[in-house]
Parts: sequence; C-alpha cells; structure tokens
Amino acid sequence: MPIPGNFLSESTSSMDPAITGWTPKTNCTLLMGTGGRVGDGCLTMKSVASGEMQCQTVSAYSVIAGTDYEAFADAAGGTVPERIGIRWMTIRNVEISISWSQTTASASASWHRIAVTATAPAGAVRAQVLFSSTPAAGAVSSYLENVYLGLPVRTVGNLLTHGAEGHEQATNWPYVSAVNCSISRTTPAVSWPTVNYVGGGAVATMTVTANGDASFRCTEQPTVTPGQEYMASSHLNPPTSGSTAWLELRFYDAAHSQIQATRANLAAPGTNYYMQSVSDVAPPTAAYASVAFGLTGATAGQVLRTDTSAITIAPVLVTGSVVPYSDTSFEAGVGTWTVTSGVAVLARTSPWAPSIDAFYAMTVTSATATSSVIRSGRYPLPPGEESFRSSMHLTVTAGGWTLTRGLRWYDAANVSLGVTSVAASSAPTPGWWNLIDDHVRPAGATQVAFEWTVTATAPASVMRLDVGSIWAALPTGEVEPDDSTGSVRITFRELTLGDALTLWRVTPDGRRTLVRGSSGLISGVAVTSTTVVVEDYEAPLGVPVYYYMEALAPGATLAANRTSSTVTISLADRNECWLKDPGNPQRNLRVLVKAGPNWQRPIAQAEYRVRGRRNSVVLSDVRGGLEGGLAVWTRSDEEREALHWLLDSGNVLLWQAMPGMGVSDMYVNVGGVDEARVTPYAREPWREWQLPLREADMPTTVGVAGSAGRTWQDVLTENSTWEDVLLKYATWEDVFLNRPIEG
Repeated sequence: MPIPGNFLSESTSSMDPAITGWTPKTNCTLLMGTGGRVGDGCLTMKSVASGEMQCQTVSAYSVIAGTDYEAFADAAGGTVPERIGIRWMTIRNVEISISWSQTTASASASWHRIAVTATAPAGAVRAQVLFSSTPAAGAVSSYLENVYLGLPVRTVGNLLTHGAEGHEQATNWPYVSAVNCSISRTTPAVSWPTVNYVGGGAVATMTVTANGDASFRCTEQPTVTPGQEYMASSHLNPPTSGSTAWLELRFYDAAHSQIQATRANLAAPGTNYYMQSVSDVAPPTAAYASVAFGLTGATAGQVLRTDTSAITIAPVLVTGSVVPYSDTSFEAGVGTWTVTSGVAVLARTSPWAPSIDAFYAMTVTSATATSSVIRSGRYPLPPGEESFRSSMHLTVTAGGWTLTRGLRWYDAANVSLGVTSVAASSAPTPGWWNLIDDHVRPAGATQVAFEWTVTATAPASVMRLDVGSIWAALPTGEVEPDDSTGSVRITFRELTLGDALTLWRVTPDGRRTLVRGSSGLISGVAVTSTTVVVEDYEAPLGVPVYYYMEALAPGATLAANRTSSTVTISLADRNECWLKDPGNPQRNLRVLVKAGPNWQRPIAQAEYRVRGRRNSVVLSDVRGGLEGGLAVWTRSDEEREALHWLLDSGNVLLWQAMPGMGVSDMYVNVGGVDEARVTPYAREPWREWQLPLREADMPTTVGVAGSAGRTWQDVLTENSTWEDVLLKYATWEDVFLNRPIEG
C-alpha cells in the first residue's frame, strides 16, 4: 500500500516490481534484491571498493524553500551502519547541500528504520533521496525499501511539533535533562512495523548519572483548554531490570508554573519499544501542557529511550461516551474505580495481557467465593437526554462470577438517587464479551457512575474489564437528505471496532451500488470508530433510496447488518442539473441547463473490400458510450469561477438531472470547454458554456478528499502565524488537504 503523502512513486518506494527509480552515485552497483518487508523486492547497494558508497533517486521532487521535509526508509546491512539524506538542488539541478541523518549506532542485518527531517534551504526547488553506507571492502551489500520523501508524518492532532515527536530534526531539539541524567539523540537499530510511518530512526536517549531516580522533559509547552481531557503517549524502551520506566503528562498555568502531573508506569514485558499513555483533565487554571519521562530506582549507566511522543485530546472509544479515557482504557491504572464493599481487589493488568483497547485492562480478583461491590467515579451527564446505554467488555480468566450490572445516579449536590440495574446473571465464558444494558435517567440526575455487584463463585476468581462506556441511547442508524448539496448524510452507530464494513445504496429496482468513502468504495473497510458517518454525493435525484450496511467480524462472520429508512433528494428547479466531482465534493456545482446533448455512439470498424463481391467485410468492436455536448449557463461571476474550479482538475465528473428530463445519471469526461458571453454588454454576468461530454465508467478507487488525517491543531502546530499559512497555501482547500504551494 502506498505511503500517504509520499512524493516517490510506489515502485520507487517499495522496489516492486523494479528498482528503476534508483541510480548509483558513488562507489556502488545496484541490484534487485529479494526478501523485502512490503513486498518481495528490495534495493541492494553493493560496494565496488572500500569506502563510502551512495545511491540516489533518479527523479528530483519539487520542494519549497523554508519548509520542513522528511525522508525515511527501512534498511538492513550486516557489516556496515547506514544513513539517509535529502539532497537539495536549485532549479538548474545544481546541488546546494545535503541534509544527512545520524549514522546508525551499529550495524544490523535486521530491517530497521533510518530517517532525517530538515528544512529546505534558500534556493532549493528540487530534492532527491540519498542512501549511504561505508563498507571496509568491496562487494559488501546494504539493503533498502519502504522509502518516503514528503512533508513530515505526524500523529493526528499532536500538540507537539514533529521535532519533539520524531527526534529526526537536529536543530532546536526540544528535550533537556531534568534530574540525575544526560540526554542525547541516538540512532539505534529499531525495527518499526512497516506501516508505522511516525516511527523514525533517531530516538531520545537518557543515561542515568548516579544511582537513584532520573528524568528528562520536553521543553515545548503547547496551549490547552481547561476541562478538556488530554493524553500523552510515547514508545518507551526501558533498561533490562531494576527500575521502573514512566511517562508523565504535566499541566502549567499562564506563568508556565507546573500545577499538575499525572504519571503512568510502564509494565514492560521485555526490553523492546512499548507504547505507554497517560491521560487527565486539564485543571481550571491550566494554560499549557508538556510531557516528561523517567526511571524510578535507576542505577548509574542505565539507559531509557523514547520515540513518537505525542500530546493529543484523549480519544473517545465509544462516540458520545461520558466516561473519560482514564476510566475507559485503564492505561495508567484503575482510574477512579474503587471497591466499596467486599474482598475484591482492583488492579491494572501487568505484564501486558490481552485487552480490548491499547495495552492494559482492569483485573478484578476475589480470594473467596463472596460478593463485592465495585464502583467508578461520577461522570457528568449531558442535559436533555433520558435514555442511556452502558457497555463493558469482560473476560473471565479464573473461576467464575455472578454479576449484577447497574448505574448509580447522582444530583448536582452529589446526592445519590439510587441504582438502576439488570437482573443478576452469570459472567459469560470463554473469551471477551461486550455486556450492554439500557437505563432510564431518574429525574434530577446530573451525574452517573458504574456500580456492579460481583459475586465470585469459586475462590481465587479473576476477570478483566476494559472499555467501559456510558452514552445517550440514539438510533443505531439515521439518514438525512440535503437538497442544498445534493447529498445524503448516513450515520450508523454502535459498530464494533475492527469489523469490516460494506455500505450499499439501494434504488427502487433493487440495484445495489457501493457508496464512496475516503479511500474509495466502502467495501470491507475496517471500522475505526463506533460511529460511522458518510456523506453520499452520488445518490440519484428525485429517486427514493435506502442504505444497507453489513459488518463482518474477523473470519468473515456477519457481525451486524442495518437497513436505513428511505430518503429522496430533490431539485427545486428541474431546469438545473448537478455537476459533481466524486473525489472532491467541495467543488460540486448546480448549473442551469440550456440544452441537453444530441448523442452519438462511435464505433471502431475496419472495412475490407473483397474483389468480386458486392458487399464489403466489416469487422467491428463493441459500440462506444454516449458522446455529446451539454450547454449550460452560469448566472454570476461566483458561479463562473466555481465551474472553472470544478473543471480545472480534469477528473471524471458525475452529471445528474431530475427524472423525466430524458437523461440518466452519467459519469463523464469533459473535453475542451467553450465559454461565451450571452450579450455584448460587458457587465452582463451570464455565460453560456459548451461542455463536450464523453460517457465514462464509475471511478472505483477514487476516495473522497478530506482531512481525516489532519486537524486545525496540526495547522496551529506547523505554522507560527496566520501569515505563514497565507504564504504556504494558495487556497483554503489546500489548507484543508495540506497541499502547500510548489516552489
């Protein structure tokens, strides 16, 4: 699968099916290797003699001076360390400079990541990727694949800059020693998954000075909003033994004085790189946040490494849930959960055991076959809603349990209004189960808490809980037509993460058509949120349609299917039509039709005149699709500019008219366009357009362009001022899609 945002072609990046995108630069020959990670192929760079060898991309790629770019690759070489570089060039392909990554700390025959981020220097217009290693002899090979060049790849919504997240940029590296340690950037051989594009080559490395606690911190302090829950996360690489690695989310007031710190210890199952997160709500006086790392009980010389650090708004695993992430996923501990009676003991799983979200769950252990009551903290409720739904994932790992699942309600003064619960039942086994219950909110309730009575049916019974959620019970499926945009908004709720989703539009004749999503037609797309919202801009006009969804669990088992109600999009003026770009609905335009096409259907034929025969022999291909000219009017300068914008891309368009106008919905290619004035009067805004249409197939791989991987926080993090944004992007659409102006 192509790396999103990669300037390099898929072949140049993956080395499949060929290595023609690369050429030797110094002291090497290039061969097609095997045993790659993203495909069988890889690039083999073999030295001619001892000394540094280099290869580079054949093509040079457009860059903008003053903009940060990143290059990374997966490399391997058993006898020599490697490095990767970005070669900056002028418009005449004259080299300005090369920005090199750190050289890997040691040679590794296993695949590992190398990476560099640097700012394009003044005068840079083009860039190439370079790969370098320095063998001690000839005929020594290094290997390369999964190569990227482009804008820095970041965690979506990260408040920290790329320099703080990935450690690839040497300038202004924002980490300092805090207590009993030294801190540096190093490049060990780390084997990240091929699709972990934020995982880099350089890491932050803390070396303990003397026996005792040690820590370091990030100097960046992005702004936060009081009352919002935030999450800090990072991959931690702990030392072998004798100390505890931790991650801390810190909040600061307007004077940059620390006012709160929330810590999560890493329960490391080994000495690899392990993701750890911690979350908390920003206190009332919070203005900034940051992240810190450390070891408790360390010994002199121990090393802690970190990479891919982020501070983001805490995720909501179930859309609309009032339960904070700290009580949902148990990544830092058991949150606000307590045992209010009985002998049960609550703890976070350690070392890592199977869970539903991330890496930890909460365990409930009872030494005796008795009852206990466990309860969460109180969570504020949204006003107005009366019906609520709760869910909790559970697995029994020892013994057995009888459960009475309930919610306790509170008023604004924290006075309990009682418990609503379901009848006691045995905890299901084996494996994980999602237990869902519905509750009616009592009058006056403004807060709610989980409250379960758990009865162990045998001594030493153990169960795990994960992803507890409480949310307003809304319809599981909704559809809403929008005549102003010619679209239908489809919402399906309470889906299961990881299921494979397929969504069809169904017309009155029973025909099913796949609906388009961000990566193309929605067929077997992994569910990444419990609520899926899709806007269908290709639904027909004036025709009642409904939507049918299927979700398949792993193993192709049908997990859920939903059928929506029927909706119809209308068009008030039947003399108008829609011209739509399936991949860019922000460009869709409604125009007034002057005259529909007179259709032709061409056919490729070869005629052979046979001597002595009256009739010739004609060999024909299948007859082609419809071709003809559509005449439309634009009625204002805004409409005229919008039609130019729609036609600029040259993409396949969808032409839609109301039923009864003698045409069906049609995907078309638009040929050379003729724009004419309707009168000689210069200030007349109306224009008449002749649009030559040629029928096309429905594009199947085109996704709806959007900013699913980009937020306003990314814009704020990447640009210091609005002037920087105006200089970097030509239009708001370019800001939305992260397409900077080419140099």
